[in-house]
Amino acid sequence: MVDSGPPGYLIHDDADVVAVAVRDLQPGPVVGGYLRKPDPVTIELRHPVPLGHKLALTDIAAGADVIEYGQRVATATADIGQGDYVHVHNVRSARWHNSVA
Repeated sequence: MVDSGPPGYLIHDDADVVAVAVRDLQPGPVVGGYLRKPDPVTIELRHPVPLGHKLALTDIAAGADVIEYGQRVATATADIGQGDYVHVHNVRSARWHNSVA
């Protein structure tokens, strides 16, 4: 059954491959949406995602850029599937990427 409560996550930009949970989310279908579009988007979550953390909107290959706010924010350190929890276990911040060996 699809979650029928308030949106579970927000997508900031059309180019984003991750969204931000606006409440604690549990595995299963969750409805969210874009900040500037009225149409809802449903993702099948594969893992719990805490409030404020990211979830994958699409598959992201290891080594690929992670885009949020239309900007590169991280690099995937492992393959990430659509609906996966995106956090330090599978991404590395783009901010520190060039300054840490």
